[in-house]
Amino acid sequence: MTVKTKKRGKKALIVIASIIGFLIVAAGICAIINLIGVKSNENFISVIEPVKYENQLTPTLDDNGNYTFTTDGEFKVMQLTDVHIGGGFMSIKKDSMAINAVASMIAAEKPDLVVVSGDIAYPVPFQAGTFNNKSSAKLFAELMEELGVYWCPAFGNHDTESYSYYTRAEMGDFYESENYPHCLFQKGPDDIYGCGNYVVNVKNTAGKIVQSIFMIDSNDYIGNGLISSIIWEYDFIHEDQVKWYKNQIAALTEENGGDTPKSIAFFHIPLVEYLDAWTEYTENGSQDTENVKYLYGKVGETGSMVYCSKTNSGLFETARELGSTQGFFCGHDHLNNFSIDYKGIRLTYGYSVDYLAYPGIMKYGSQRGCTMITISQDGSFDPVHENYYQDKYSPVKEKEQVDMGDYYSK
Repeated sequence: MTVKTKKRGKKALIVIASIIGFLIVAAGICAIINLIGVKSNENFISVIEPVKYENQLTPTLDDNGNYTFTTDGEFKVMQLTDVHIGGGFMSIKKDSMAINAVASMIAAEKPDLVVVSGDIAYPVPFQAGTFNNKSSAKLFAELMEELGVYWCPAFGNHDTESYSYYTRAEMGDFYESENYPHCLFQKGPDDIYGCGNYVVNVKNTAGKIVQSIFMIDSNDYIGNGLISSIIWEYDFIHEDQVKWYKNQIAALTEENGGDTPKSIAFFHIPLVEYLDAWTEYTENGSQDTENVKYLYGKVGETGSMVYCSKTNSGLFETARELGSTQGFFCGHDHLNNFSIDYKGIRLTYGYSVDYLAYPGIMKYGSQRGCTMITISQDGSFDPVHENYYQDKYSPVKEKEQVDMGDYYSK
């Protein structure tokens, strides 16, 4: 080796060592800022007051292992979706805004049950500043405990990205832990696809099921790979999950003395039928057809409009065959909020909360809120979208100023 070659080698080693040292220092700084940011939002959560119920319903576990609420009155479900808490140093402010919005809507509406139809966490590093999906979930779970409200999560595609620290099974264990007694999450059978396929029942005092509420894991990406997540190749509800759903309806019917109970179901990624219904409606000049009855809302997304899987799960047709499920509720497409009756089953998008995922979305407000679903004693249900920027929602922190126009209008 020549002297010149040795000097070049030393310089290269110095450069490499410097880069490695810089990355280690940068990672350490980011970790410290992450901890500070998460702690600041934990402190914010700690000053939020519990929801003041006159008579809060408390669920119990029935003989079949399902959580059950008992009431002879109306039952109020709040659907939240795509809360998108980043849990990292880049999303501290936006996480605080999401927490503020969720807390104020729950405090005002006083729901008997909150269902989150996916994407509580948004651990996308270039927007959140972390890969840690548990830090996001922990903030939300602590918020719900502080509020003292019962809730059910269903997983979305962002909750457990392929690059996230924690898997679906690990996050399922987290939600099932004794630390969060108000979380009614159940991992469900481990011999079928997905994590978080479970049922919550509403019964009257005579013991009859008024409404069965299904949470179903619509999974994330085909093959669960990084490439699939980049090109948005979304997964679907698999055949064994549909079979589980069918078996559950049969078991609930037997439990109900032979009467098929009415039910609704929540998941994250919309079924193919959402796209079919909206396409049929728009191709008919935005007029109802024999199959489609438009109720309210719109498609605000560009491109494919409805970002469903390319694979039809078969769940919709199975539901039509069984005659139990009257409505499906999803999230995923943050700017879609329509509710439409398709072949006798109501398909509804929930309002999103998102302050983080779409660039600049924090400045827009027409798409942000919750969906209130009132279940009557006859099993009928009435979903209503509620925008967050109404006066009835009084947050702990002052609401941000937003543009109430459409996100893509500018």
